[in-house]
Amino acid sequence: MHTVVVGTSGTTAEDVIAVARGNARVELSGEALDALARSREIVDALAAKPEPVYGVSTGFGALASRHISPELRAQLQRNIVRSHAAGMGPRVEREVVRALMFLRLKTVASGHTGVRPSVAQTMADVLNAGITPVVHEYGSLGCSGDLAPLSHCALALMGEGNAEGPDGVVRPAGELLAEAGIEPVELREKEGLALLNGTDGMLGMLVMALADLGKLYTSADITAALTLEALLGTEKVLAPELHAIRPHPGQGASAANMAAVLKGSGLTGHFQEESAPRVQDAYSVRCAPQVAGAGRDTMAHAALVASRELAAAVDNPVVLPDGRVESNGNFHGAPVAYVLDFLAIAAADLGSIAERRTDRLLDKNRSHGLPPFLADDAGVDSGLMIAQYTQAALVSEMKRLAVPASADSIPSSAMQEDHVSMGWSAARKLRTAVDNLTRIVAIELYAATRAIELRHGLTAAPASRAAIEAARAAGVEGPGPDRFLAPDLAAADAFVRSGALVAAVESVTGPLA
Repeated sequence: MHTVVVGTSGTTAEDVIAVARGNARVELSGEALDALARSREIVDALAAKPEPVYGVSTGFGALASRHISPELRAQLQRNIVRSHAAGMGPRVEREVVRALMFLRLKTVASGHTGVRPSVAQTMADVLNAGITPVVHEYGSLGCSGDLAPLSHCALALMGEGNAEGPDGVVRPAGELLAEAGIEPVELREKEGLALLNGTDGMLGMLVMALADLGKLYTSADITAALTLEALLGTEKVLAPELHAIRPHPGQGASAANMAAVLKGSGLTGHFQEESAPRVQDAYSVRCAPQVAGAGRDTMAHAALVASRELAAAVDNPVVLPDGRVESNGNFHGAPVAYVLDFLAIAAADLGSIAERRTDRLLDKNRSHGLPPFLADDAGVDSGLMIAQYTQAALVSEMKRLAVPASADSIPSSAMQEDHVSMGWSAARKLRTAVDNLTRIVAIELYAATRAIELRHGLTAAPASRAAIEAARAAGVEGPGPDRFLAPDLAAADAFVRSGALVAAVESVTGPLA
């Protein structure tokens, strides 16, 4: 099994994916264990002093003015976890919880939190045992970290609350720890707080969304190229010299992808035929690289923000190398929340332009000779009429999901936490947007491949033919009389989601961007 070693200097997106989705084993480096021990010595020394230190010997948030006596401090740390584990609503996905736990461990291992090495080791042990705490949809405002989600994870470390075992069955966390031979943690000064204060949930979802969107944008370039072919459009707008004079990297990459797919096509460039005379393709076809490219550049910015956050130690207060323990505002989720919202906007626009291309394929007045709705016998058959309805419904929801969560703020904790990021909410809606975008691209694929096969006597590009052959082999049916359409669309969705579309095309073109 692949092993991810956690050190003091953060982690990578690849490691997050490996742990969250690939169940990679987690180990703490010797450097991390040494750093944990050093920072714990500092916390223990401060705990022994009469002067109050936030998070060590005081209450939290709006209750930070109370000095807590030594005999109550263990109870204080347990209580913050129990009281903050206040989530409600459906369970979030296993991969999100694993990313959340792993990223919290990443910060703990930095040596800036004051947590004992034994607590960090227990966090790794729980991940390695395949125990996944039950975390709920609602409870995080994205400031002071993803408090409720992280609290549910910390509760499981204490042997309390519920968790999902490696068999997928939800049971009391204490039973699962016992079966795995893991001793529940007894929290000491600062440790409860340190397990809760981080942007780990929203960051984990950002990392996974970027991985998914990277594949989706390549898939969308492919389906845009297939639609251009099906509409007998021109590939001349993809010439690299045209994109060099507007040098946005993403635009150039998308244009190059489309050009690679269309190489050798016998369907492109039929502008002057009497049956379909035109001067230019519609914007949804001609501007495909500009729209998808802007989304690619948005992803590049979001990946930069994610890389900085992956290298960060997010906690409050933090233990500094010179021995100070200082309060700060690094737990605020604004940097992550903004890019999560930005990605949702870009994804909505990509879905919107894909739907417009699909609609053009189905409209006999704009499809340049294709049958109405790509039907076998229009009137008797409805063809893909309602597939476009489904696509339009998905696009409409994506537009609603593009409304920024980070523009909102609701004060909490008796106005101590009077400005919050709503980053968790931004991440949750982005996950839905990514799912919807996959379905939208799948419907364009379904329509475009059918349309190409209806262009009798014309030969598609080799890469397009490879995509069509692979889709048909995967159960995505071609032209014919009306049939139960939902299974075909589900097969197209699975074909895109699995990466099989990109793989089929790359077998001809070589690697795409």
